[in-house]
Amino acid sequence: MKFFQVDSFADALFRGNPAGVCVLQDGWISDSLMQSIAAEVNLSETVFVADIGGCLYLRWFTPTVEVDLCGHATLAAAHVLYHHLGYEGVLSFQSEHHQLSVYQKSDMLILDFPIDKIWQIPTAPDCVNISPIKYWRGTDEYIFVYEKESQIRAAVCDMEKAGKIDLSGIIITAPADDPALDFVSRYFAPKIGIPEDPVTGSAHTLLAPYWRGVLRRDHFRATQLSPRGGILDLQIIGERVHIGGKAITFLVGEIAL
Repeated sequence: MKFFQVDSFADALFRGNPAGVCVLQDGWISDSLMQSIAAEVNLSETVFVADIGGCLYLRWFTPTVEVDLCGHATLAAAHVLYHHLGYEGVLSFQSEHHQLSVYQKSDMLILDFPIDKIWQIPTAPDCVNISPIKYWRGTDEYIFVYEKESQIRAAVCDMEKAGKIDLSGIIITAPADDPALDFVSRYFAPKIGIPEDPVTGSAHTLLAPYWRGVLRRDHFRATQLSPRGGILDLQIIGERVHIGGKAITFLVGEIAL
């Protein structure tokens, strides 16, 4: 099986979010084997790409579970298809729950993802050492809103508590100090095997509509404040959000099964 490791939302190695990309040449393998490969690779996400009858299909696995959507691994899959396997034009992907696409724009790849529905809530599980000023949530993540970037940098998530919440993860966010950026964030999801994700494309399907309500515009530039870091360019178009970022290949090889 062809295997690639790609740093997504990065313009240099050892930054952004690493994803494993497995290219399936003979259709799907078993769910248990995909989960075992993802556990062995042990990155926050491993994506399996199948080209079946000219249609591209994606499935994403953390080291412990399959997930419904992953941005950085989709970006990594598109990078592999464009730069290693000779695909051209707009890539249309089908997953169990979503129709997604990726296209190239200059030196960036642009994810075309559906916006998540978000709403404000009065409270949420107490998992972070600094109290937020507002709580929101989407389909499967909480959003904790803070006043300052320094609070996002100083925040410590209680992984034991966060591993027991009713949703998959917690996004924390605040306005950016850098005038070239609009907002910052971090993402914690120990419940699904990701203590802190380096750069989370899918989290921005919630963050983009939240910050549109705050800033009253549809185009943003954001960064995720993990140790590896990453920059995302965001634009809301109708009920979709276009998430732009760069990617770079770290490893090319084969998995021997």
